Amino acid sequence: MTAIADVREDVRLPPFARTYAGGIAAATTLLLLAVSPWYGYHRDELYFRLLGEHPKIGYFDTPPLTPMIARVSTALFGDTVVALRVVPALCTGALIVLIALMARELGGDRSAQVLAAAGTATGLLPLVGGHTLLTLTPDLVLWTTVVVMLLRVLLRGDGRYWPAIGLVSGVATYNRDLIVMLLASVGVGVLVAGPRRIFADRRLWLGALIAVVVAAPNLIYQMTHGWPQFQMAAALGADDGANNRVTFVPLQILLLGVPQFVIGIAGWRRLWRNRATRAPAIAYPVACAFTLYSGGRPDYVGAFLLYLFAAGCVSAAGWRLRGLTVGALAVSGALMAVVALPVVPAASLDGSPVATINEVARESVGMHDVADQVAWVVRTLSPTDRAQAVLLAGNYGEAGAFDRWAGDFGLPKVYSGHNELWWWGPPPETARVVVAVNYDERFLSARFARCSTAGSLHGMPGEEDGVPIVVCHDPLRPWREMWPDMRHYS
Repeated sequence: MTAIADVREDVRLPPFARTYAGGIAAATTLLLLAVSPWYGYHRDELYFRLLGEHPKIGYFDTPPLTPMIARVSTALFGDTVVALRVVPALCTGALIVLIALMARELGGDRSAQVLAAAGTATGLLPLVGGHTLLTLTPDLVLWTTVVVMLLRVLLRGDGRYWPAIGLVSGVATYNRDLIVMLLASVGVGVLVAGPRRIFADRRLWLGALIAVVVAAPNLIYQMTHGWPQFQMAAALGADDGANNRVTFVPLQILLLGVPQFVIGIAGWRRLWRNRATRAPAIAYPVACAFTLYSGGRPDYVGAFLLYLFAAGCVSAAGWRLRGLTVGALAVSGALMAVVALPVVPAASLDGSPVATINEVARESVGMHDVADQVAWVVRTLSPTDRAQAVLLAGNYGEAGAFDRWAGDFGLPKVYSGHNELWWWGPPPETARVVVAVNYDERFLSARFARCSTAGSLHGMPGEEDGVPIVVCHDPLRPWREMWPDMRHYS
């Protein structure tokens, strides 16, 4: 296999197809905004909304950026599900433009850039991240921004981008510390395949310093709180690691779409054949190995798949069967839209293939009913019991739902032992009655004078369906002594 010659600094880039790429980005953003109210809140959105009501430099299970996006969104646009989805839609629009720019950076002409934009707009991961406020949403934009600048350094030798890379990387740590995996994987690639001369560039080390300074408050929070991100990673690996490893390879094919994956294979080959871009080619398998070892989720390498796809579009634009490629992307895009977006009516989602494939979709239907059904149990309490009652939520999604609709349904204050919420402390000692959701009655009966199951949640496609609602009276010990028993990370 003959290596492609390194790209020189003086090579002129093809014109940017701003009209086409911008048009695809704008149309996708408008589509995402139009369908944003069709399903309800996802459990993570309710959690980020709840965390955003308590601004902090860090939370036990997540850095502060996504909760702050939730807080700003509700402040600007109202306390609605549509408000939380404005930023995700805009992020996906920006991502589409960035991937088109990446294809241009790799030498792609207008056809390659349009193919890259269209393939991103119809990919499963960008559509899911654009419809729902998830940590994935800002990650894709921040990571892709870093990759575009890295390519500029590798292909053009333009070290002026190192300080900007450091700045964006530092900001990215406030969303997820996984940006370190991207940088470390590319670093391994540079050490193995070059160009090692970049290590002699003082601007690289300036960029590293900027990244550390920007990330310092987040790092200080981690150090002073026992590195909670490592504790959460261990908990997630223990809970879901086996399943993540089983689904890792199939989801590499499906996270963008089958045609995008095939084009991504061509992209990996293109990056490998160019000595200047072998580092990002090596970075993908390195990141996959780390993710598999740690039991991380397959979508952790989503940004890697996107840059492989962008590189592949440069090759695919010149294929003889380009029309077949475009047709395959169109068919895949239609299927991905059905899977990723709220196309299937909410009433028909339970038991459908979409609910099986897309966890985000099935967990976005029924959270309002969670609050409504628990409110019915609260209303059965006597006035005296209601005055002394609190809610005890088994997970953060339930806690977020109770907080969101507390005013609508007259719900008492909610507490939870799940993740960050445990650190917010136990109920007051005056709380003598508990309506507990998603707790085993035997666990509760050992801690309260009397407990009885009042019913169970029902009629929803997600994991809340069937969880018990238990009413307990009179704690046997002070809450501050029982609270450690309630803590769980997942």
